[in-house]
Amino acid sequence: MTGYKVANGNGHSNGNTNGTNGSNGHSNGHKLADYTAQENPTMCSRDCCSGPGGSHRGNACTDKKGAKSGSLAGEKIIPTPQSLLYPYEVIEEIADFITKGSGMRPRIGIICGSGLGSLADMIQDPKIFEYEKIPNFPVSTVEGHAGRLVVGTLEGATVMAMQGRFHFYEGYPLAKCSMPVRVMKLCGVEYLFATNAAGGINPRFAVGDIMLMHDHVNMLGFAGNSPLQGPNDPRFGPRFPALVNSYNKDLINKAIEIGKAMGIESNIHVGVYSCLGGPNYETIAELKALRMMGVDAVGMSTVHEVITARHCDMKVFAFSLITNKCATEYSDKKDEEANHEEVMAVAKNRQKACCELVSRLIREIHMASP
Repeated sequence: MTGYKVANGNGHSNGNTNGTNGSNGHSNGHKLADYTAQENPTMCSRDCCSGPGGSHRGNACTDKKGAKSGSLAGEKIIPTPQSLLYPYEVIEEIADFITKGSGMRPRIGIICGSGLGSLADMIQDPKIFEYEKIPNFPVSTVEGHAGRLVVGTLEGATVMAMQGRFHFYEGYPLAKCSMPVRVMKLCGVEYLFATNAAGGINPRFAVGDIMLMHDHVNMLGFAGNSPLQGPNDPRFGPRFPALVNSYNKDLINKAIEIGKAMGIESNIHVGVYSCLGGPNYETIAELKALRMMGVDAVGMSTVHEVITARHCDMKVFAFSLITNKCATEYSDKKDEEANHEEVMAVAKNRQKACCELVSRLIREIHMASP
């Protein structure tokens, strides 16, 4: 079978088949590859490079260590490679804290996008962890992101959900933005559900539609930025993960069938997403360029989370709630400019449909389990 079974013709027939990237090769005896650099520079601490501002703060690392005051004069300070910000042992410590605190090993992980935090409110018998109380965990700073992790059951399946994700524009390195995905993996998660609010570039998309992601264009990756930069730890996954089948085709087709049963098939599309750095919205020229590249919707998240999930061999399902139509023609009308308030309002109005889609798909996964 090729393509996706979309009745209204909105799907892309690219012939994707379900594939894997191979074993993630966990081995408790493995030691992380040593990082060496020219001239043996001093590496700054994780706290320095993983906080807001990350490793992009110019001479902040040097200033912090007093080199300019003479204590480290002549010593070269370099930012920590992204892959070393959160080594396996630190991720394992966070995962142990969550599994022991909840008494559960979840199978499905959910990342709630802007205004879609109610996805986590559906969870029964919840164990709630505030981000600020989880060891070594970042804190979300964006409106519409509650900043807590919820573990419990949904449609019979054990799940964990992030009410609030971390964005590159908040000053966090991509490795820190996607670090919770690795925590999910070590907690036992096999499936990642990632949701986001996005602007619709495809002219066929309307505000309130749902775009099931079947591929992405990684603009941050084009600029040489990746959550996998630096030495690779094979306990997480391979050095060079393949991404041609990143979005699980079976889950996409099941979601399409669920959309039909819900009576919203005309509002369901399959398309390509792209992540830009933000926090500013896109220019007309940028949107036109993205459309020429085949992008259907654009946002500021998700792609690096998917890369991290596929790196550790998780099955991925992701969708965008189209919260605004992107303007691709020049106009003086202010009401055509994107704004966060509009994004939150549309997400609130479509929460019920999004929640039902997710819960029904989780039920399908749980019922198919041996």
